[in-house]
Amino acid sequence: MSTLRAPCDLLEDVKEAEVVPALYFTLSVGDSEKKRGDSSEKEVKSADFCIVLKHEGECTVTHIEELPSETTTEKGADDASEKSFDFIMFEKSKFIEKSLCSQNEEEEALESPEEASQIENVKWTDNGKTSLESNQRESPKISTEIFQDTVGKEESSKSEEENESTDKLDKPMKTLRVQSNENISKSNNANVAQMSLKPSPSVGSSLENLELDSLLPAVRSVDSPLGNTENGAMLEEAWEGLQKSYVYYKGKPVGTLAAMDPIAEALNYNQVFIRDFVPSGLACLMRPANAGGDPEIVKNFLLKTLHLQGWEKRIDNFTLGEGVMPASFKVLYDSHRQKETLVADFGGSAIGRVAPVDSGFWWIILLRSYTKCTHDYTLSELPEVQRGMKLILNLCLSDGFDTFPTLLCADGCSMIDRRMGIYGYPIEIQALFYFALRSSRQMLKPERDGKELIERIDKRIRALSFHIQKYYWLDFTQLNNIYRYKTEEYSHTAVNKFNVIPESIPDWVFDFMPLRGGYLIGNVSPARMDFRWFLVGNCIAILSSLATPAQATAIMDLIEERWEDLIGEMPLKIVYPALEGHEWRTVTGFDPKNTRWSYHNGGSWPVLIWLLTAACIKTGRPQIAKRAIELIEQRLSKDGWPEYYDGKTGRYVGKQARKYQTWSISGYLVAKMLIENPANLPIISLEEDKRIAKPKLTRSISF
Repeated sequence: MSTLRAPCDLLEDVKEAEVVPALYFTLSVGDSEKKRGDSSEKEVKSADFCIVLKHEGECTVTHIEELPSETTTEKGADDASEKSFDFIMFEKSKFIEKSLCSQNEEEEALESPEEASQIENVKWTDNGKTSLESNQRESPKISTEIFQDTVGKEESSKSEEENESTDKLDKPMKTLRVQSNENISKSNNANVAQMSLKPSPSVGSSLENLELDSLLPAVRSVDSPLGNTENGAMLEEAWEGLQKSYVYYKGKPVGTLAAMDPIAEALNYNQVFIRDFVPSGLACLMRPANAGGDPEIVKNFLLKTLHLQGWEKRIDNFTLGEGVMPASFKVLYDSHRQKETLVADFGGSAIGRVAPVDSGFWWIILLRSYTKCTHDYTLSELPEVQRGMKLILNLCLSDGFDTFPTLLCADGCSMIDRRMGIYGYPIEIQALFYFALRSSRQMLKPERDGKELIERIDKRIRALSFHIQKYYWLDFTQLNNIYRYKTEEYSHTAVNKFNVIPESIPDWVFDFMPLRGGYLIGNVSPARMDFRWFLVGNCIAILSSLATPAQATAIMDLIEERWEDLIGEMPLKIVYPALEGHEWRTVTGFDPKNTRWSYHNGGSWPVLIWLLTAACIKTGRPQIAKRAIELIEQRLSKDGWPEYYDGKTGRYVGKQARKYQTWSISGYLVAKMLIENPANLPIISLEEDKRIAKPKLTRSISF
């Protein structure tokens, strides 16, 4: 550890500084630090002091928290003593840097702000705190205002100092917190409530030309997972597990197995699922080529599943639509013909015999991610790929009896592939539908019938975004409005357009809804609102910019406000709350797998961490994702990478969860690569389209 100069010495170098409010910074300092003097040496023991960057020279003192000490080798201690700890220069903030250096380093003033840009690493910690550490042995220095709160000073002899020097490494470490006075209590003795970062206005900013430097000051960390032994071992295990799950067809990798549990019965977990492969494909795309990245498996997967789309799809005596994509496929070896064959499932073997609506949308989204990452536009421009996209979209854009732009679906047609009461217009499908429409809009060529299809896509995008943003959104104000709704209203002047009965609002919503925050509810249809929280739909809405910037910020606020409910001990709840009692019996049909707080009925799914991480980075709240990732790292590998966890807080491994679930592995990998390198975000995110942000809609002339 570096030697921290006593505050009375540093007061001589005080300079004014401007810093963004409500940001936390932490510095680790030893319990005992040496003070240099001209005539005598004095020791500053257990000093309770803080460094505060203020506006207009005001000061406020915060408390210091005790942190457990870590065992450090003698060599590591020597290396640590040579390093200095720095603050970071944020964009649009003007202040000069001054580092807290060791006794052996000479003080040098920072002459130009360009030198501050060399500081690259920021470590996000719980509750918006930030730990900053330079990756250079000699760093520029930062001038700050330093204030001292009851610094105990005792004189000690050189012999006493030598006796205490051997115990320095064993002493507890302390966290030094730097914070704006806007969030600090004026009482010096009161504990300061930890406040999170304020949402970034960059939610709606362009992601097409996003550069690494624009996000590095917000999310990168010196303590990278590769530098941490335990996390490094977990990452190595994850990459090894992902590569072991590869499925080969004629010598080429075409996907990954759903799970590789050596004990449990295979069932259909030995197949390649379209939705399950998405995080695996993203992990292969985001990993640098020199580190083992494999975009070829994504290309092979896209082409093979496209080939399966062209098969005749028959369940009993009924033929499915031409554009339906399979839910899964597997490779079989025909011993008679001495060759490998592909066998696809379009829903005929699934629970409930429901065709997967989301498979086609995930396929289009992954195709765009491949194109965005590799810049290989030849794949999406292939005639067969263009035709495949058109077949999927024609299924969704065909004329019918619909009065809403949302897509009508059966129960069990998505990731929740069992009866869970999501029939109608579930938010997950609507968000994926919107994401697929916008992704295909970027890749479709206007030749032949493409121009007409693009026009239909544009109209649907505008109508769908308006419908979801207006009728699916729920916050405290809207909940109060629905609570006061009148019923049986007629004509276009009706406020309660879906004739929702206020008495149908479940009691739990009133306690769950915070004053700050909101979310897109699960379903909206005539006389029915499903008020449950669905994480996939809300995160996809953020990534596709279906949710407005204000709504995206409010969703993040809700996650913070209801952390114990939505995150708990193991991220993340797929749906909240769980169905119980009579409601569980009627909605699920006594489903023994979807009991309360288990599987799809309030279970915790580690794979969803990649969606949360991407949404957090896009909304400027990476500390939320960092905190959730740290929870996952405590148990996921030790528990054998299970599919899901049970319990209200996600404490227990799921009673029927498969171990070594591939998308639990790949979801963690994608989350780590996103948080370490936010330049990967545009691969799976769309910027806000200003043309559809405020659609111009006219009423029907029939009124």
